Amino acid sequence: MKLTRRHLLAALPALGAAGLGAGFVRMLHGLNQGHFDPRAINTPLTGQPVPDFPTLSPLPDAPALPGLARENFQSLKQPVLLFIWASWCLPCVEEIPFIRQLATSLVNRTAPLALWGLCYKDQPASAARWLEQAGNPFTRLGMDQEGQAAIDWGVTGVPEAFLIMPAPQTGGRIVWHRTGGLTDALYQAHIRPHLEGTP
Repeated sequence: MKLTRRHLLAALPALGAAGLGAGFVRMLHGLNQGHFDPRAINTPLTGQPVPDFPTLSPLPDAPALPGLARENFQSLKQPVLLFIWASWCLPCVEEIPFIRQLATSLVNRTAPLALWGLCYKDQPASAARWLEQAGNPFTRLGMDQEGQAAIDWGVTGVPEAFLIMPAPQTGGRIVWHRTGGLTDALYQAHIRPHLEGTP
């Protein structure tokens, strides 16, 4: 029997349904295994080098906290967890106690992880006040008042987080990305496994 264009067009809905069914089965398997996270996004940047983005100035009221540039990722000696946040973001308020707790735990030993921040479309005075009240967990922070850097990172909202591993040839490689606030359970399930082989 000769396949015609009509036969191929008729088969498209069935192929699409099969693809959706396979994805649904995979999701159910992940739920059953306890490691499916609907906010963990496999974006085009996942598995790719850190994108080019404009150099971000530091927070003016926190001179000891350096800004953020593409070059900072090129000489990484340890993984970096980059948080995209803003003082006007309510989920960021819910997330910050865990980030602060994580920062405290990293200070007490040889840190396998650095916590950096990208402050998205915020006013410096508001960001500084927010960090002072919340307790600053970051060792590096860039102000992205225009939102251009966030576009280059593919950010769709705040909060978001990226895990970047050292990659001398490419200047850092994104291995994980999530929208929404980070919790200890998510950290243990999705970030720690990436760090287990890190000295």
